[in-house]
Amino acid sequence: MLDTTLTNFLIILTFTIGYLAIIFEHTIKVNKTASALLMAVLTWMFLYLGIGVDLSHAGRALSEHLSGVSQIIFFLLGAMTLVELVDSHQGFKVVTDLIQTSSKKKMLWVMGMVAFFLSAVLDNLTTTIVMVSLLRKLVPDQKERMLLGSMVVIAANAGGAWTPIGDVTTTMLWINGNITTLAVMKTLFIPSFFSLIVALVLLGRGLEGSYPRLVQKAHQTKVEPTSRLIFFLGIGSLIFVPIFKAFTGLPPFMGMLIAVGFLWLVTDLLHPAPEREHLKVPHILTRIDISGVLFFFGILLCIGSLEAIGLLRQLAQFLDVHVQNISVIATLIGLISAVVDNVPLVAAGMGMYDLQTHPVDSHLWQMLAYCAGTGGSILIVGSAAGVALMGMEKINFIWYVRKISLIALISYLAGVGAYLCQSALGIY
Repeated sequence: MLDTTLTNFLIILTFTIGYLAIIFEHTIKVNKTASALLMAVLTWMFLYLGIGVDLSHAGRALSEHLSGVSQIIFFLLGAMTLVELVDSHQGFKVVTDLIQTSSKKKMLWVMGMVAFFLSAVLDNLTTTIVMVSLLRKLVPDQKERMLLGSMVVIAANAGGAWTPIGDVTTTMLWINGNITTLAVMKTLFIPSFFSLIVALVLLGRGLEGSYPRLVQKAHQTKVEPTSRLIFFLGIGSLIFVPIFKAFTGLPPFMGMLIAVGFLWLVTDLLHPAPEREHLKVPHILTRIDISGVLFFFGILLCIGSLEAIGLLRQLAQFLDVHVQNISVIATLIGLISAVVDNVPLVAAGMGMYDLQTHPVDSHLWQMLAYCAGTGGSILIVGSAAGVALMGMEKINFIWYVRKISLIALISYLAGVGAYLCQSALGIY
């Protein structure tokens, strides 16, 4: 058995090593999911081996954390299934058909606006993949696409922050009961949208001319049967989830599961022929990013162990004493999320502060949703959307820092300022 001091030391050491492994995933060539899972199990193992630990109490703590984490995991699995189902039918062509301009400046604004509102319903990662795939058809020159792709990342991250289903960190806060649907939407829309506008204005300076051979290549994609129907049913199902929660009081993942069940029934009826198996949910499930889901699971479970030993509470007390300003703390968390994955940051924030001290929809939770969601745009590795763009377009980290990071930082801080002004004036 391990004494309390040694137990806490081993848990913190394991977390630190695991976190560094996640940050430097590409350098050490070890997938971050492996690090997260090992980190989660080892931290709880050390907690269980501690001297004087009441195993029944530790078991209850683990069960409680597992219950909360599982709700997020089932929600994410359902959302990813719906998105993949729409994508398999080429349903997103409904969105891409809206792009009819060849002007570089207009293209920047159109792509930014579409990405912003699309990510509010989907998620920032899926939105980025869809929009960058579209850009490849619209803009043949890879260097020309880099600026537009970077704008998509900023817009998708901003758009995902103001709805409970648009970004995994906002979803975590929503499922945990820290924020409510209507409150977060009406409170964070203006800061998120203002952040987008600032980025569009700054990136559009001096952008003139038009792209060659634009519209001709955009509409050659072969669509599957019923693509428009599945698109609208899929988007409608995602929008239905918070409505279902409001009316029934059931957890959000239940709404997501009924949405998946409904689309499963519809697609089975629409595609009875064997050659259409690739359009049905069983095949769609093989395309789900299980590695990403397990990463969230490991991270959230590990954060639970830090909360169980009281470390997060001590960190909250330290920040309250030395920083003494919730707005500054939330803004710093957003800046840190440009370097460190925002999922564990938000999970840590949820463990550091409780709903008794900071009630539902309080200043802290709303700012945390905005800052963690948009702060990742400052560096290309700061969000899943940025990493996806980096891989798809081979964008250099240094190029992004030189061309985009300052603009992303200014737009991020502009959104923070908009939120604080809005709060001071009582405008919601």
